[in-house]
Amino acid sequence: QVQLVESGGGLVRAGGSLSLSCVATGYVFSQNSMGWYRQAPGRQRELVASISRDGKPNYVDSVKGRFTISRDYAKNTVSLQMINLIPEDTAVYYCNSVPVVRILLDEYWGQGTQVTVSS
Repeated sequence: QVQLVESGGGLVRAGGSLSLSCVATGYVFSQNSMGWYRQAPGRQRELVASISRDGKPNYVDSVKGRFTISRDYAKNTVSLQMINLIPEDTAVYYCNSVPVVRILLDEYWGQGTQVTVSS
């Protein structure tokens, strides 16, 4: 059974910080790069940060210098530290493998966690 459980979202003022955490099923976590994706209202889901199996991070330009992704093999956890948040970061944030988990032909996603940044 695949599980992706995100937590840590909330409401924060612009310039504030949040820390997101995701616990992933063992084989999904251990055998793949992992990523944090986000989906804002009316927009497509996008990959904003990823981390390889050996810990190399990658970020989309809009979050470079503000977001930090990390992974903990002992806890099957991938985290996203976010600082200097801006209203444009408002979205539902999801973790998943890179590429995303598929069950048969369908993408599998957890429930996500809402991040809202007020101006």
